[in-house]
Amino acid sequence: MTRIIVIRHGQTAWNEGEGERFRGRADIELDEKGIKQARATQARVAQWKVAAIYSSPLKRALSTANILAEPLKLPVQPMEELIDIDYGGWQGLPLKEAADDDSKLYELWLKSPHLVTFPKGESLEQVQKRVVTAVETLTPQHPGQTIVLVSHKVVCKVLFCSLLGLDTSHFWQLQQDPCAINLVEVGENAVAVVSLNDNCHLKELK
Repeated sequence: MTRIIVIRHGQTAWNEGEGERFRGRADIELDEKGIKQARATQARVAQWKVAAIYSSPLKRALSTANILAEPLKLPVQPMEELIDIDYGGWQGLPLKEAADDDSKLYELWLKSPHLVTFPKGESLEQVQKRVVTAVETLTPQHPGQTIVLVSHKVVCKVLFCSLLGLDTSHFWQLQQDPCAINLVEVGENAVAVVSLNDNCHLKELK
């Protein structure tokens, strides 16, 4: 079995409260809390014997991955398949502005996310296809090893929909907090999801 530790990046200024926006491919940095979250996650990940670390090429994911890699003395390998969803014309918009821009599409996103393709952007199915391909590519390269994938909320959620045998209509039923740890073991003919959205290492930061 290959053990895969899937981690969402740490918090940014666009992640929380009134400042929340459709982030997508916007290349924003971790904020101060996000860096602290990554440091706390670093201590947790260091307990495993990690063979390789792969990351989305966006700064918020790479910064998280580089912090995780420090005690492990491993290079971070950017992987395009792990990049965030392309929100197209909605990238960078606050949620209210997106709702004002196209109220019907926004309502569809909240109620039936699997039916949405963002204007000049991607659908959940397209994101799922590329991240599942990434996992299928990496697994045979690391038999019996532990690897880390650092990615984004949407990417993590659609990946675990697939691993749990759910279609992307269940997107909103899976939670992925900043720097949450997910653990899956993948074999030739078997997949076991061991943990989801584990954030116990972040309790002191809440």
